[in-house]
Amino acid sequence: MVENQTMITEFLLLGFGDLCRFQILLFLVFLVIYMATVTGNVLIFALVVLDRHLDTPMYFFLGNLSFLEACFSSNLFPRMLLALLTGNRMISFSSCLTQWYIFGSLEATECCLLCVMSYDRYLAICKPLHYATAMKTQTCIQLAAASWINGFFIVFILLILMLQLTFCGPNKMDHYFCEYFPLLKLSCSDTSLIQRLSVVVAAIFTLPPFLLTLTSYVYIIAAILKIPSSAGRRKAFSTCSSHLVVVSIFYGSLMTAYMVPEQAIKRDLGKFSSLLYTVLPPLLNPFIYSLRNKEVKDALRNNFGRFFSTKQVR
Repeated sequence: MVENQTMITEFLLLGFGDLCRFQILLFLVFLVIYMATVTGNVLIFALVVLDRHLDTPMYFFLGNLSFLEACFSSNLFPRMLLALLTGNRMISFSSCLTQWYIFGSLEATECCLLCVMSYDRYLAICKPLHYATAMKTQTCIQLAAASWINGFFIVFILLILMLQLTFCGPNKMDHYFCEYFPLLKLSCSDTSLIQRLSVVVAAIFTLPPFLLTLTSYVYIIAAILKIPSSAGRRKAFSTCSSHLVVVSIFYGSLMTAYMVPEQAIKRDLGKFSSLLYTVLPPLLNPFIYSLRNKEVKDALRNNFGRFFSTKQVR
């Protein structure tokens, strides 16, 4: 009976399984990825906040995305790096649930933000005469706030349900962070309701945003085809294709992890799909969305120039 069972206070994250003999190499690889991710995203966020030339709806949303990605990586990577470096893969029950809640909330928020950003680009390219009216400052703030509030609120409901579950053993989680379904597997309670609800939530936060994003880019590509300059078309296609690749990887790996029945995917495939949406988008987004843009390059050059000139005067 449950009353006679010991409640779990810690989980053992099994991490990368058979790859543990390469843990120093994995530590170095993930350390470089983490440093590059945080540096790139914090840099973009700081530029958007400090440079008045980037005071536009597009960069406002990019600033939100960059801040989100920096928080997202900082929620997962430090604990994973510590485990790889020291071999200590234990995590307390409360820390595990906190990590999962922040992770899930930021993922849901990112789904909304990417959809809003694609809509912003659709208006800018396909409806330029209505853009200034449609994307006023107040509207941008409301769209960003709605993305953050919806993401954290819906996952909070799942957290409340998660706290009703009993965890009495085993405590070994076959993952490298506190992921949702591996965590549910360790519960001694009936998890059928929360599992069904989580699939519904995943469907709501991935399918409609992905389809809306895809639709926006179809209209954007149609508008690009009307550009008379072949060089302009190539540049626009290069940017759009990069955006679509990252967005497709993000949504595709999320849908694989949360919507495909567990029996239909192997354990390693689930871990690999998690790796895709936890590592690639935060790493690539600053370079694809921002650092290739002329405005960002100019802002970077001007702000660094101003910083170093101030240091020399001192």
